[in-house]
Amino acid sequence: MKNVLSIILGGGAGTRLYPLTKLRAKPAVPLAGKYRLIDIPISNCINSDMQKIYVMTQFNSASLNRHITRAYNFPGFSEGFVEVLAAQQTKDNPEWFQGTADAVRKYIWLFKEWDVDYYLILSGDHLYRMDYREFVQRHIDTKADITLSVLPIDEARASDFGLMKINDSGRIIEFSEKPKGDDLKIMAVDTTVLGVSPEVAKEQPYIASMGIYVFNKDVMVKLLEESEAPDFGKQILPNSAKDYNVQAYPFEGYWEDIGTIKSFYEANLALTQQPQPPFSFYDEKAPIYTRSRYLPPSKLLDCQITESIVGEGCILKQCRIDHCVLGLRSRVEAGCVIEDSLLMGADYYEPFAERKSGLQKGVVPLGIGAETTIRGAIVDKNARIGRNVQIINKDHVEEAQREDEGFIIRSGIVVVLKNAVIPDGTVI
Repeated sequence: MKNVLSIILGGGAGTRLYPLTKLRAKPAVPLAGKYRLIDIPISNCINSDMQKIYVMTQFNSASLNRHITRAYNFPGFSEGFVEVLAAQQTKDNPEWFQGTADAVRKYIWLFKEWDVDYYLILSGDHLYRMDYREFVQRHIDTKADITLSVLPIDEARASDFGLMKINDSGRIIEFSEKPKGDDLKIMAVDTTVLGVSPEVAKEQPYIASMGIYVFNKDVMVKLLEESEAPDFGKQILPNSAKDYNVQAYPFEGYWEDIGTIKSFYEANLALTQQPQPPFSFYDEKAPIYTRSRYLPPSKLLDCQITESIVGEGCILKQCRIDHCVLGLRSRVEAGCVIEDSLLMGADYYEPFAERKSGLQKGVVPLGIGAETTIRGAIVDKNARIGRNVQIINKDHVEEAQREDEGFIIRSGIVVVLKNAVIPDGTVI
């Protein structure tokens, strides 16, 4: 595995995850109370003994750079590293990244310097656990030029992904990037070839790309230098199927593309499921790493908490929490009811004297004020929510743009912006 260079693509502006991406790159969005999205592919690489890792970013990358610098430091006698490559303008390339392939092409001069045989291309916004050693070994065993990790998918979600058809040997013979209508129908196949049961194959008749690829070094260099196509999924991979051995690697297990507010919300709350969530952070053999913060334990003062995850350093007083994920340093005052919600917590503690004097002056302190109800919402970091506030989407609004008031609504989910202030008595 020392023969593999890992390249994690940080994605575009993350418009579908806005406003969580308003002040941060998509891979830096907090996850599961204490992690960031980027921790998933980096941890999978480390657990797969692949320690040469580049992360490519373009938008709002300051918080991502800070997180990676603080979280991932390999010993000096190791070749391992995690390094951020931000989009940069040069004499030869004055433009920003135009797509996934274009991003890699602009840094191909750097990747070529490494004495490796394979490039592993990953996405920075997926939730899954994967041993990339098995993936690369399958690539070697099939003498492939390119291998894509794939999984069966249902019709409702199929048009959001690149779809393909494969032959009996696992070779990909046809591509279609995010097809719709009749173009989607003709991509339906018998997915039992991926090893699923006939019942599952009937419900999930499409083969979707997970956006995870392994290339032979010389093949990727050639493809990128011979073409100016900006995207792997839309141009490079479909065009290469005729001349190269492009193989499919069936992935078995939980995988979620966290590309929208709804999928992000649902993926986080699914972690609280009993008895077994679809994805677990409690696997000792393949842990998910993140930055060590050395926070104190959470303090629960006469609280009722069910089916929830509570991050480190929280202070909760006489409140009821049901089916929620509470992030680092969350503070919830007495009389609050929080249901089906994701609270991202805070980046710092507000000193007691400052909170007290602020309350006397009518300033809303950091955290959730007393007697507040929050239901079906995402509250971003450092939000200040006053007393007797109701965030319940009382009118069942599906979409609303109210940034000037500190929140927006996406797919019926109220998202309170980072650093927002919601005054006492507000009803949303």
